Formats: sequence, C-alpha cells, structure tokens
Amino acid sequence: MTARRAENPGFPKTDPPADKQLYTVEESAVVLSFSRAHLYREIRAGRLKTVKSGRSTRVTTRAIAQFVELLEQEAMGA
Repeated sequence: MTARRAENPGFPKTDPPADKQLYTVEESAVVLSFSRAHLYREIRAGRLKTVKSGRSTRVTTRAIAQFVELLEQEAMGA
C-alpha cells in the first residue's frame, strides 16, 4: 500500500484486478495514479468517458486506454 492510500482512507485497499472491464472512478484513480477529484474534473471536461448503469458510474478499460493516449499526445505537443 502506498503512503497516499494510507493517508486517505477513501482509496481502495488493494489494486483492482487487471482483467476487469469496468472500473469505479476510485479504482480508475488507482490505475491511473490520479486523485479521484482530478478524474471527476476530467470526466466533467469530457476527456475521460464513462458509462452509467442506474446510479453507478463506471470507466471502461477502453476509456482508460484512450485517456492515456490523449495524455501522451498532449505530452508530445500534438
């Protein structure tokens, strides 16, 4: 467990399994090494896509990959 997780009890205690197709925003934050608040800002800005089922918000593995690609493109100045 990282120090960040130990300091913040809102973080999941373990990393999510790699074979999942849908992640909660909190699990996505762990996978991407961003804070939950930062991911919600990215979601509101339309940069990280989500799916809804009832009241549940989930992030697909594809959306995570696309978000990483977007960050890479921005880092290269594209």
